[in-house]
Amino acid sequence: MNEWPNGWSGDQNGNRYGYGSGSAEPEGARAMPQVRRDAGPGYQRHEPPMPASMSPRRGATVPPQQSQGYDDSYDDGYNTGQVYGGGRGGGGYDDDYGPAGRGRPRPRWGKRIKWTVITLVAVLAVTSVATYFWADGKLRRKVDLSKVIDRPETGDGTNYLIVGSDSREGMTAEQKRKLHTGSAEGKRTDSMMILHDGSNGPTLISLPRDSDVEIPTFVGSDSGKKYPGTGRHTKLNAAYAEDGPELLVRTVEYNTKLHIDHYVEIGFAGFANIVDAIGGVEMDLPKAIKDKDSGADFPAGKQTLNGQQALAYVRTRHAFAQQDLDRTKNQQKFLATLASQTATPATVLNPFKLYPTMGAGLDTLVVDKDMSLWSLGEMFFAMKGVTGGEGKSMNMPVSGSNGGNLVWDKAKLRQLVQQLNNDEKVTVSGN
Repeated sequence: MNEWPNGWSGDQNGNRYGYGSGSAEPEGARAMPQVRRDAGPGYQRHEPPMPASMSPRRGATVPPQQSQGYDDSYDDGYNTGQVYGGGRGGGGYDDDYGPAGRGRPRPRWGKRIKWTVITLVAVLAVTSVATYFWADGKLRRKVDLSKVIDRPETGDGTNYLIVGSDSREGMTAEQKRKLHTGSAEGKRTDSMMILHDGSNGPTLISLPRDSDVEIPTFVGSDSGKKYPGTGRHTKLNAAYAEDGPELLVRTVEYNTKLHIDHYVEIGFAGFANIVDAIGGVEMDLPKAIKDKDSGADFPAGKQTLNGQQALAYVRTRHAFAQQDLDRTKNQQKFLATLASQTATPATVLNPFKLYPTMGAGLDTLVVDKDMSLWSLGEMFFAMKGVTGGEGKSMNMPVSGSNGGNLVWDKAKLRQLVQQLNNDEKVTVSGN
């Protein structure tokens, strides 16, 4: 006896496919009218187009599925033939996928850009912090300015004492020969400059190494013993040779009455390595230079100097009429040009240039114990500003010589120091 309503039948597993038909296709599916879109230009099937009255595109409704002799009140689980929108399997529109079921998910560019920016910022931050600690660890903070006694009062702005020493530390015999440095023991100062960085632009003042100065009372940097002043006069570079950077700072401060905030020193090898790391420095020489003592041999005109040539250039003095005074002018010009050509996007944004350049300088750079990377960076950009026309470069004003040593012009020196301490525009001229 058939227990299904109105003649329905089913198998023993409870599957209901239709009305007792023996067909393999469910009868409900065969009875449901076919719903399709109107044929158009892109329609690929070779079938006649649907009548206009049945085309869903023209707003026609699909006739409901007709019953075939069973109770209409019974819900058979099949739809009545209407086309429902929405969903990924229907004909609707899905916000993530575009037209439903028609391709890959639409890329969310806003979210991608956001996470890309966040990732880049994070990488940049981590790299910057790592670079800071790497560079900070390379700084050789050996000079203790707290050992300098009887110091002048601090003025406005920041004063750096920049020293180029003839240190041959770490150099091989071949490097000494190549760079024409000789093999003298100990260290002497080959160049000394005061760089003032203030609100009226930077001022770079060269101190000739043959300047006549008085060695004042000082405390030995190693012994801690106090050495009273005797009024002894000597060349400025002798102070460095006698007791190192601390006595040099003490002597400069005593003879100028200008407070030195930071000390920076670089040796022969470090100087040459920095120049080579940035690929050389382009200079425009007004006339040819030849000096067998320094190894300089340059024609006039524009040329790019490598590390060896640059060192020879800044050490040359015998080729000039005023010797040390002319040499200090060339040193100023070169250092400012070096800073200008180093602080370029081609170097700063290129890690393959930036890190070798920083490493070359930091490996041989000697600074005071209070020097920070920030202060060192400010010094570097102040040096660059001298070349960029934002500041001034000059020699210490000299009034003459006493038979070998250059004597500073005391009146001009007092005016210069007053302008620097008050962070005023420097109007004093040097030699």
